[in-house]
Amino acid sequence: MGDADPYRVLGVNKDSSDSEIQRAYRKKSRQYHPDRNQGDKAAEVKFKEVQSAYESIGTEQARREYDQKKQMENMFGGGNPFGRGNPFGQSNPFGQGGMGGLDDMISQMFGGGGMPRQAPPFQQRQRQSSPEPEKGKDLQVSLDLTLEQATEGGKFPFSVRRIRFENGTQETKKVTMKLNLEPGIEHGSNKKLKGQGHAHPRGTNGDLIVKIRIDPGSGRRWEDGKLVQDVPVPYSTLMLGGKVQITTPNGKSGNLSVAKNSLPGERRRMGKAGYNDGDLELEFVLQEIESLTKKQLDLIQKLKETGL
Repeated sequence: MGDADPYRVLGVNKDSSDSEIQRAYRKKSRQYHPDRNQGDKAAEVKFKEVQSAYESIGTEQARREYDQKKQMENMFGGGNPFGRGNPFGQSNPFGQGGMGGLDDMISQMFGGGGMPRQAPPFQQRQRQSSPEPEKGKDLQVSLDLTLEQATEGGKFPFSVRRIRFENGTQETKKVTMKLNLEPGIEHGSNKKLKGQGHAHPRGTNGDLIVKIRIDPGSGRRWEDGKLVQDVPVPYSTLMLGGKVQITTPNGKSGNLSVAKNSLPGERRRMGKAGYNDGDLELEFVLQEIESLTKKQLDLIQKLKETGL
């Protein structure tokens, strides 16, 4: 259970904002809650998975730590090449693999050419081109914005934790900075800040890549750069037709017509009603009902008896 991808468990993707993750958690938690699924072992397992997933990425700090841990695992295969207070992580700076092992390790960590080995003959050195300068690993972080903030643009603060080297010792330092964004920035776009990534013990800093995540708001999601908004519709309205009230991302309210015999999943498109004057996709979803009155239950029973 602990190895499950928390993004997959909650039904979100890695570009989802923190607010989207919290909303997804509340929905999943309510769906599989033991009080609503008494005696259902499968629902009990799902509920525990949802709780575990939320513990991993449910808060800004927990999510940052989880994402950075996964990033480090992808870089080093699950291990940390540097021990605390020692840039080589061991008493023997060259390990059991000698200089070659250290060279491979540092190359993997910082993307550079590793430790210099024994110099080749003079004639061979003349034929070799100058090596590329060594560079630290790029650092990737995310910046969450509301639709209003993204529409208006401006300067937005965020914090990162970067690897630095002081007197041959590795340290991780938290830095707060601001990013200037133009109005109408795209969701999922990247901004590169050169030289603001992880340091290299013998070279230049890597770059800082900031991924922009725009929170679409409750009941909305992104698909290929367009906003999709859920429109809850009662079953009776889907079958008989009618109107439902909607509110667009820009705050405008109105009534949306629902044709007879409509189905959940059907969509209507509103031009220039989405983000940054883009289209807004309106998708019918079956309206959730928390509880039913006795009259409603009696009517549903009668419908059941007729085959509906």
